[in-house]
Amino acid sequence: MERTKLHDLIALASEPSSERRRELLRSVTDLFFTGEGGRAPKEMSLFDDVMSQLASEMEEAVRAELAGQIAETAEPPRGLLRDLARDRSIAVAEKVLTRSEALTDDDLLAVAHTRGQAHLRAISQRATVSAAVSEAIVERGDDQTLGVLLRNDGAELSRESHERAIDRAMANAELHAAVVSRRTVPVDLLNEMYFVVEARLRDQIRERNAEVDPAALEAALAAGRKSVAARDGALPPDYDEAERAVRLLKLRNGITPPVLAAFLRNRETTKFLVALSEMADIDFGTARKILERRDLDALSIVCKAAGFERSLYLTFALLILDREANAMGRAKEYGELYESIPREAAQRTIRFWRIRRQTGDVAAA
Repeated sequence: MERTKLHDLIALASEPSSERRRELLRSVTDLFFTGEGGRAPKEMSLFDDVMSQLASEMEEAVRAELAGQIAETAEPPRGLLRDLARDRSIAVAEKVLTRSEALTDDDLLAVAHTRGQAHLRAISQRATVSAAVSEAIVERGDDQTLGVLLRNDGAELSRESHERAIDRAMANAELHAAVVSRRTVPVDLLNEMYFVVEARLRDQIRERNAEVDPAALEAALAAGRKSVAARDGALPPDYDEAERAVRLLKLRNGITPPVLAAFLRNRETTKFLVALSEMADIDFGTARKILERRDLDALSIVCKAAGFERSLYLTFALLILDREANAMGRAKEYGELYESIPREAAQRTIRFWRIRRQTGDVAAA
């Protein structure tokens, strides 16, 4: 019966009137959705051909209405579904891209590689997004699209995709919250964000660090794939000289907190950074970043982990702030932060900042 009615409708397809063809599409669509049980392959193929041809000739509003129906269908006509998913109008495509469970990864990848940001954002909002599809979105999506993907807990990202997302987020503050709030970001990569995010997000990172058990912590550190020094650029011209001087002091047990303060006070910056790196067991790039940014928050973590006295930390803070307005007030504020952070929490956090210095360790990820 249905086959007969379908063939009768197809016979009307030569009708030139756009209004009549719109009515024909609705009739065929109604016939498709009123069918009971599974359809034979030939019948499904016939529906697919007719609906796809008619839909391609319709205006956006009609296609969008059809897309809304098809999106909820467990077994839609495959060709029609793909056509609607890659429709140039996002008002049409979004309905199936965000909701249709019948779209395969291959279908989604075809759209991701050929359509624009609006289509990529629609895919990013799906209830689940595979790692392969996420990789394509990270590769082709702009930062707004990346933010949508990162905020979707149902999106799976590989470590490599997380790395690329972190690199992007480093340069865009609008992505900071999306990265830090994402529970699946590897902890070592999350800690790369510590130096660029605002205070409330730093709190979240420290809380996440506190949740990691020692074994997982070591695994996360072993997975680290970057050298901070390499990323931040060449070492200063006087680095070798400063390192030799600090090495000689170390042999005489002469690296002490007062010596560090003297280096800073005398503007022997590279010696201070080399010595701080040695005493706090952090890499040179991290120490330099803290000093260049006058990051008293991060400095408090370093000093607390190293077991420095609060008074020494405040001395460092005042020397770093130098002639900055309200230097004493800022130092006092961060001194209170210094007191509030448990040393164990500081040590746990700083372990994520450590990068092995020996040649070859950069590739140990």
